[in-house]
Amino acid sequence: MNRLEGRVAVITGAASGIGLATARRFAEEGALVVGVDLNTEAIETLAKEVDGDAITCDVTDEAAVEAMFQRVVDTHGSVDIAFNNAGISPPEDDSILETGIEAWETVQRVNLTSVYLCCKHVLPHMRRQGKGSIVNTASFVAVMGAATSQISYSASKGGVLAMSRELGVQFAREGIRVNALCPGPVNTPLLRELFAADPERAERRLVHVPMGRFAEAEEIAAATAFLASDDASFITASTFLVDGGISGAYVTPI
Repeated sequence: MNRLEGRVAVITGAASGIGLATARRFAEEGALVVGVDLNTEAIETLAKEVDGDAITCDVTDEAAVEAMFQRVVDTHGSVDIAFNNAGISPPEDDSILETGIEAWETVQRVNLTSVYLCCKHVLPHMRRQGKGSIVNTASFVAVMGAATSQISYSASKGGVLAMSRELGVQFAREGIRVNALCPGPVNTPLLRELFAADPERAERRLVHVPMGRFAEAEEIAAATAFLASDDASFITASTFLVDGGISGAYVTPI
């Protein structure tokens, strides 16, 4: 499929995991991909692989984010798709009883404030174009609670979900769609690192997945490509769950 032919797509957190898989999927579908990350080596390698572009950027820095989008427009002519995907889930983010204010604020800054900044500074370009698709990475934890808590992560993803819904409504009549992608647990380095230190936590979570496994990054990338494309032309302000049935489950299969 070439659903994204001729479109310029900016992907934050493109160095690994969902971002990397989505960069490859977007390129396969015809997009010119601009990978954004702090890992310069990884995104430059990606840019060569997909014949795209790479920009090293701290997405928690407003001036850097504004300059990054301006550079994309100056170099490539437009920003048609923004996949605001950068995020962290450090082990210091745990139960509210254990999580310190520094860990809380770090996660909020990377997971929520960066999405706010990316939306804030890509929207003027999309408004000028009269079109655009923004996909923000939230999570299934934005719609469910967990006793194995990562309190700041959960709160940040709830914020991404609410913000995406509001932006989707606000800019719907300007040809700009904004959706919140809500993945379930994904087999990425981030998740593997988190669960390697606590196998019991991993097992407690896996038992609630009706499909009996975690998602692969490529499966999330496929959903993102759909949301970014005209196949999703009547979808905006949505909570787009790609969670293997977790949020719909009462009792899972044995």
